[in-house]
Amino acid sequence: MSEPAGGISVEQLLLVEYQSVKDEQRTRIGFRDNLLYVTLAVSAAIIAAVAQAKQTSMLLALPPVCIVLGWTYLVNDEKISAIGRYVRKELSPRLTQLSGSNGEFAAFGWEEAHRGDARRRSRKAFQCLVDLTAFCVLPLAGLLVFWTDQPSGVLLIALSALEAVAVIGLGMQIVLYAKASRRAM
Repeated sequence: MSEPAGGISVEQLLLVEYQSVKDEQRTRIGFRDNLLYVTLAVSAAIIAAVAQAKQTSMLLALPPVCIVLGWTYLVNDEKISAIGRYVRKELSPRLTQLSGSNGEFAAFGWEEAHRGDARRRSRKAFQCLVDLTAFCVLPLAGLLVFWTDQPSGVLLIALSALEAVAVIGLGMQIVLYAKASRRAM
């Protein structure tokens, strides 16, 4: 073990860093996963309010809610993946090298092993479909209902068009991120 002047070994520092980034990853996973439930609950509340009030213009609240929650979901998902990459590409090799195991041992093997699952690609594709449905299809459906209802003012139509563009932009980001994630597999 190599000990710096402070008395803590490099190996110990790497393990502390590993624990710290894994704690952050675990927190982000819980937060990210709850964002889907929050999106569905808020969307259901908006749809119920629209049905009760019979005001389709209230559906214009769906896109901003789904965009904010979807973007937050996507950013957290990217950070979760970035932490995994950092552990696999930085921490694991450094700790493995310091162990002096000559390739017989790989630190944090689970970080690599769980990525080799034969159904991983199909799960990732299905997750992309779920994300697109929750954060993009749902608000676009709300906009479609708004557009097919009675005529609305020019400002509401313009607002709805901007919302549609923003939702489509989010959808493109979700797909681009999913493609980038596949290339990294």
